[in-house]
Amino acid sequence: MNDNKSSGEGLQRKLSPLNVWALALGSIIGWGAFVMPANTFLPNAGPLGTAIAMAAGALIMVVIALNYSYMINRYPVAGGEFTFTNASFGPTCGFMCAWFLGLSYLAVVPMNATALALIGRNLFPRLTQWGYLYSVEGYSIYAGEILLALFALVLFAVLSIRGISVAGKLQTGLALSLVGCVFLLAIAALFSPGASVSHLTPSFAVDADGKPMLGGILAVVAVAPWAFVGFDSIPQASEEFNFSHKKSLVIMILSILFGGALYIILNTITAAVLPDGYTSWIPYIADCAKDPLPESLAGFTALPTFNAARLILGKPGLVILGIALFCAVLSGIIGFYMATSRLLYSMAKDHVLPGWFGRLHPRYKTPMNAIIFIMIISLFCPWFGRTVLNWIVDMSSIGAAIGYCFTSAAAFVQMQRNKDTTVWLKINAILGVLFSLCFIALLIIPNQFAYLGPESRIALVVWIVMGTAFYLYSRRRKAAEKTMDA
Repeated sequence: MNDNKSSGEGLQRKLSPLNVWALALGSIIGWGAFVMPANTFLPNAGPLGTAIAMAAGALIMVVIALNYSYMINRYPVAGGEFTFTNASFGPTCGFMCAWFLGLSYLAVVPMNATALALIGRNLFPRLTQWGYLYSVEGYSIYAGEILLALFALVLFAVLSIRGISVAGKLQTGLALSLVGCVFLLAIAALFSPGASVSHLTPSFAVDADGKPMLGGILAVVAVAPWAFVGFDSIPQASEEFNFSHKKSLVIMILSILFGGALYIILNTITAAVLPDGYTSWIPYIADCAKDPLPESLAGFTALPTFNAARLILGKPGLVILGIALFCAVLSGIIGFYMATSRLLYSMAKDHVLPGWFGRLHPRYKTPMNAIIFIMIISLFCPWFGRTVLNWIVDMSSIGAAIGYCFTSAAAFVQMQRNKDTTVWLKINAILGVLFSLCFIALLIIPNQFAYLGPESRIALVVWIVMGTAFYLYSRRRKAAEKTMDA
């Protein structure tokens, strides 16, 4: 690999520690961080319950990140979880991990692109909501929103091909702007007459009898694999670090901590800043969830996080939140273009995928064909609407958990093979496997916290069948090639 770099044939080492941190954080924070306070976090856990849940989720991710760091230092090449699993358990498990993880990464690219349409729908409806085409599962498709999503997908594919340094610098600017805007709103909220600590009561979500639903904290913890997916983009870029791989652990932990902090800040602001007529977040969030909405709720008042920004600073608050949201969405597109393309590139290098996916741009040394493939697949997605895409994203959450599980297990295996006697590292690897299995169980075993919906379960079965068919075809193709060579 190093020989390839010196000869200019491989990926280029141009990512600084700040670039990599921005890559991870931009991938972690997306549209969901701005809407989940109202539709997931507060209804299930309340303001304090969500803070506890996100802190617990971040801690679990740090445990898993330790296993990633161990493997990055042993295998500092593109491919991340696929490379780790392939080296530790063989090609079958490697393919299984990559198949699920690839969908998890790939689904986020069009989800972020279509989120631009939601920004326009909520903030600038006249700009993008024109040319009604049809509806899919209750979601209206507009020509203006489609064009915006397609433009973003093509633009960021081109930027990703143009070089990792270009994408890295843009990602850094977006991530720093995202953090700056959210922290600015948090500071402004401290001095805003519209924000009150009294609005944060009750601290936890309550049932019909007014009793705290502490089990709702688990419901929020259960989304941690999805909420923090993106820190694992760091090993995908490890072949392009211009610094020591030993720094990867600190960068991953910082990206997780910053991501958790942003989730908690946005959720707390949403609960603490209420429109006139409300003294607690519970009736307000409940009213926002009603269909039809109460007459008193219209426009931004029906969008709790957006409304909080408006009440804190007026129109400038909306602008600041809009910039933060815009940066989050765009950085997510860039981050997962990078992560997905490096995964496909690595799979091609190991002959799991056709060699076409492993071809680099002759000048920019980026996996051009892999990026083009991601773009083409993503260009179809906006035509199906957000409802259908949500089914895929919900199902693909399993992919992230599977990646965490295999990486943690691989770390344990490598410790055994290399006779690493550090007991606490082995315990950490075992904990990573157990946490990951718990996440998977919450998604596929019927429960009241995170069980996949019927549409997502069907999509999961279809994806498994497709993966099995592709794997069997790939094995037959390889066997035929070996026979011909012989």
